[in-house]
Amino acid sequence: MPAGGDAGAGERGSVAAELAVALPAVMVVVALGIGGLLAASTQVRLQDAAADGARLVARGEPEGSAAGVVAQVRGAGASVAWRGDLVCVTAAVDARVAGIAIPLRAVSCALGGGR
Repeated sequence: MPAGGDAGAGERGSVAAELAVALPAVMVVVALGIGGLLAASTQVRLQDAAADGARLVARGEPEGSAAGVVAQVRGAGASVAWRGDLVCVTAAVDARVAGIAIPLRAVSCALGGGR
């Protein structure tokens, strides 16, 4: 037997053990990252829907049309408020990241023709 032939025998299987310990942590980080990206995507869609709803109501469409546009974002609800000549649409939804509800909210206003 060559000199030092048994030097790595005590470490056999240590790579598999280290992988078994590290892999769940890596998976949690990846899952949280993907969940965060999905929440950010939902926030962008929510902001776009609020802006579209505000423009629709400002053009004279019924206030329910804003709720219809915002409802295209799954689970989102809308409210319409007039502030002088501005019509503001608030859209809100709870996004879920790793089972935790994160409230998302977007507000957009448009200049209306007055009421």
